[in-house]
Amino acid sequence: MKRIVLLLFCFALLLFHQGCSLRKEKPKAKPAIPVKTALAVQKTVPVQIKGIGTIEAVSTVAVKAQVSGQISRIHLPEGSEVSQGDLLVSIDPEPFQAALRQAEAAQARSQAQARFAADQARRYEGLLKEGIVTHDQYDQLRSNAESLSASVAADRAAVANAKIQLGYCSIRSPLTGRTGAVALHAGNLVKANDLTILTVNQISPINVTFNLPEKRLAELKRAMAGGQLKVEALIPQQPGGAETGTISFLDNSVNPATGTIKLKGLFANKARRLWPGQFAELVLTLASRQNAVVVPASAVQNGQQGEYVYVVSKEQKAELRQVVTAPADEGELVIEKGVASGEIVVIDGQLRLTPGAVVSTETPRPDGKQK
Repeated sequence: MKRIVLLLFCFALLLFHQGCSLRKEKPKAKPAIPVKTALAVQKTVPVQIKGIGTIEAVSTVAVKAQVSGQISRIHLPEGSEVSQGDLLVSIDPEPFQAALRQAEAAQARSQAQARFAADQARRYEGLLKEGIVTHDQYDQLRSNAESLSASVAADRAAVANAKIQLGYCSIRSPLTGRTGAVALHAGNLVKANDLTILTVNQISPINVTFNLPEKRLAELKRAMAGGQLKVEALIPQQPGGAETGTISFLDNSVNPATGTIKLKGLFANKARRLWPGQFAELVLTLASRQNAVVVPASAVQNGQQGEYVYVVSKEQKAELRQVVTAPADEGELVIEKGVASGEIVVIDGQLRLTPGAVVSTETPRPDGKQK
């Protein structure tokens, strides 16, 4: 009996000791969650619209013959830079030179006949006053002189037309630009206004045509009312940076099929980096947003209640903030509401966070990067 009581006492003492030990143990704290962070900074941010455009020549002229004949010479190689008035193509001029000489001969004959008829009319005018000839004879000679004078005028016009036709044998560039491939070479017969011999494109300056969504139209018109808008064009995988131009055209209607409106940017293109037919990445600057709070785009997440970021408090705890954003430069977003300049935002590791969670992070530099 004493042995049983002693065993029960020992068992109770053991339970009491274990209970005291459990009460003395403190709950273990959750480990801090490692994250990457950046500073929210304040700076001037351009308000921009990005898109894809097609490069087009300001002017394109299909060079054709204005007279029928045989091409005698192509004066420039294919793909040459030409100035307005440069000789491009010659058509055999001999038939037109012969026509000109014939017209000049006809004019000379008419002039001689007209002078003789005019002299006769003047002589008969004196004889009429003396009563030697009748009025009918004088009127007939005067009418003949006037008819021949009209023939001289017609022949003079024929000579001028023959000179024009002869001038068409020398085809000159109508603008400054670059020639394309030659479709008809020397020896080919051409008809007036028939086949295209070659094409000349004006590439300096040059246009880039693009479309913007209809919802940006009001914003675009407000910006254009303040002056010329700057637009930049960049050819992918082409060195040299972007070309800068200005908006030169806004279409007068929205395309109802696509819900977009057409614009054109005019670029000087002095280095010939923009080429007709290419696609270009465009950045249209509408205005500048002063003193905007900017964070890396990776800091902003999407949830059921909209966009949010995690801000690290002074106690190294994660604080969830709902935010309103706007586009900024590449890889950045403007925070219109929800974050102040100088606050630390989480840019990597958000999926492991909950509001109030302790985080482990390095102090970011003023440029927003980790030490």
